[in-house]
Amino acid sequence: MMAIVSVPRKSSCDGCTAGTCRQEEQSMEIEAVNRVGAEAGQRVRVAIKSSVYMKGSMIVYGFPALGLVIGAVLGKEVLSGYFKSVDPDILSAMAGFALFGITLALVKLWSHNAGSTLESKPVIEEIL
Repeated sequence: MMAIVSVPRKSSCDGCTAGTCRQEEQSMEIEAVNRVGAEAGQRVRVAIKSSVYMKGSMIVYGFPALGLVIGAVLGKEVLSGYFKSVDPDILSAMAGFALFGITLALVKLWSHNAGSTLESKPVIEEIL
């Protein structure tokens, strides 16, 4: 069973791009798994697994950065052999940004699918 929980915004929320929260001025609403049977108006404690948070962070930030570096190296080392009339640094930049964009699109697809699984959602741990 799912519940909508209103939680106060923290300073760390300012830069968040997860898009899973409906942000308001001083609080935001998140969807959480309601395993304790909390009802409307009750104060609850909500938690998210640290492994889910770390995995998400590595995918969202690490893969695009890795794609940028790999694309830049491939552009300079491989593509410069095929396109001899083009400056290798330009090829490096173009390939780096291209692979960066591709990995961003893949991360977007992953985040859409991962957001629908119960194991990646916050969980109401207890009623306070």
